[in-house]
Amino acid sequence: MASLKDLRNRITSVKATQKITKAMQMVAAAKLRRAQMAAEAGRPYAEKMSAVLGNLAGNLVGGVGAPKLLSGTGSEQTHLLVVCTGDRGLAGAFNSSIVRLAVREYAQKLTAEGKTVKIMTVGKKGLDALRRQYRDQIVESMDIRGNRPVDYPFAAEIADKILARFEAGEFDVATLFYSEFRSVISQIPTAQRLIPAELPAADPAPKATAGNAALEFEPSEEAILETLLPKNLTVQIYRALLENAASEQGARMSAMDSATRNAGEMIKKQTLIYNRTRQAMITKELIEIISGAEAL
Repeated sequence: MASLKDLRNRITSVKATQKITKAMQMVAAAKLRRAQMAAEAGRPYAEKMSAVLGNLAGNLVGGVGAPKLLSGTGSEQTHLLVVCTGDRGLAGAFNSSIVRLAVREYAQKLTAEGKTVKIMTVGKKGLDALRRQYRDQIVESMDIRGNRPVDYPFAAEIADKILARFEAGEFDVATLFYSEFRSVISQIPTAQRLIPAELPAADPAPKATAGNAALEFEPSEEAILETLLPKNLTVQIYRALLENAASEQGARMSAMDSATRNAGEMIKKQTLIYNRTRQAMITKELIEIISGAEAL
């Protein structure tokens, strides 16, 4: 049975831990608002850009002359998995859920089909989790510790590295993994194909009328796509980083709230044990005193 000193030390230790988790919860709550606003502000632009590119791509009859970023290499043998996580832990299942989606739903399945898998990690936690099993498949790793808050130039740097490897013929298909922010208690692990670009279906073309002329592009749709597709790659990566930033703070806030409540319950339990032990020791001493007095 633990002594009173051990119980006091344990209660003091748990109280110190509770102060830390409470402070982390408050910091995450303060950061969450800004991260959530940035993620929500980035969604319309990314979605509209995809819609515009979808309409342009839909005008290419049979994909003739389509850019390589849109049509792909014609093969799906080599896959690049771009796994975006955080650099810090204590965020519940935020990091592990993204890695689980990339490994179970894609890496293992593709490997079983005899295809080649290459991995690019963005965030230290994804690298730590994946290099245990896929050390040889990791071709690039980037930390985001020095990019807080996440900015567009960092997304452009990631996109440039992906494009350079694609132009060098190192992979055929690229898929981005991140966590889409829904609420403080809901973050959805998401996979999005980057190359060939996964675009929404084109809207039906309006018929040319007196007040609604048919659209003509100058330069051609192909030339416009050649320019916009690399920018779209950067935009989609930037959106994923913003979603991740909001999801990480939401997950950390929820995890630290649970940890704080669990610490409170543990303190109550240990305090009850301490009081019972102390009461038992006092009772034992009284019995010894009374027994000694009666013996005299």
